[in-house]
Amino acid sequence: MKKLSLAVAICCACVTSYANAEVRINGFASIVGGKTLDNDSTLYEYDNDISFKNESVFALQLSADLQDKLSATAQIVARGENDFNAEFEWAYLTYEFTDELQLSAGKMRVPFYRYSDFIDVGYAYRWVRPPQSVYNIPFSTYEGLSLLHTSQLGDWDSTLQIIYGSFDGNIGVVTYNDKAELNDIAGINWTLSYDWFSARAAYLVAETSIGLSDQEPTGQALNGLEKTLRDNGLVTQANDIAISEDDGTFIGVGFSIDYNDILFDAEYTQLEVENSILAKQSQYYASVGYRMDEIIVHFTYENNDDKHDAADFDKITQIPALNGAINQALLGTKAQSTVYTIGTRYDFHPSAALKVDFSRFKNDITDTETDVIAVAVDLVF
Repeated sequence: MKKLSLAVAICCACVTSYANAEVRINGFASIVGGKTLDNDSTLYEYDNDISFKNESVFALQLSADLQDKLSATAQIVARGENDFNAEFEWAYLTYEFTDELQLSAGKMRVPFYRYSDFIDVGYAYRWVRPPQSVYNIPFSTYEGLSLLHTSQLGDWDSTLQIIYGSFDGNIGVVTYNDKAELNDIAGINWTLSYDWFSARAAYLVAETSIGLSDQEPTGQALNGLEKTLRDNGLVTQANDIAISEDDGTFIGVGFSIDYNDILFDAEYTQLEVENSILAKQSQYYASVGYRMDEIIVHFTYENNDDKHDAADFDKITQIPALNGAINQALLGTKAQSTVYTIGTRYDFHPSAALKVDFSRFKNDITDTETDVIAVAVDLVF
């Protein structure tokens, strides 16, 4: 109810100020179809039956200049994976202190990545989807404050953002429907750009609590293991399983090049929730593209490595059965994979692009491969 009230308040600000404000309505859409090329395998929620719902999206954005340096923005998004039920993705007010400094309050995007602000706008990048080995944090918005400062440092353009807020909702972390509560989200990200080169760094922290769903076997097993540890007086070990008010840290760095017709993007991220069952995640991608008038061809390599430190294992030598259960749980969160993607983008219209991507996902733990092909039409209006 709190989230709905916030969104409605922003929209009311847009509507009630219509007579005195300039209201702009923009939109974007992606129609995406894809399928795996292997039987009995899934990737990016696709199987070997073609689907046009998983990654398709339609959205409208309302922006209102409320005068006297105040503006309101709301974005309504309908996703195919949610049966195209429309939801408020953004809803915030912005006050401009100066041309260089502005403060926003409401529901906004968490600036994890280079493409965070327009991650849903497929027209803004060359892939069908951003590299999922990196762009895999299962939530993208928060409610709070954002202070943005833009300036010139010599010949360099500087954009510095500081955020503070919280997140409360269901996400897919260990199971597909875990209850997450992140408090005191605080972070900073800084982007520097000069001509054809830009670089970015981000650092965020949060007090992280995640309740695992009992509706799935993995959640049941881990919740049962935590209870068994507590029943045996092993409180410290139980706390190391639970995700309750633990310190979460995100680090991201990246750079991009757009020189003549050569394109290059790379990002590295690291995510850790201390003293929890969640493995420390390290991932990166590197992507090169070449522009030929309205056509871009590209190749992307991704790498993901999620694992616990060796010190996390063999903590309960006095109870071998429980020690084995913990080791099995820790190993269950381990993930190592690589992804290769080749694709092309054709800007057949000033406001629309056709894309085709072929991706091969290799699970380095199970030594299995899954191929998926996707075709998308992205447009803005």
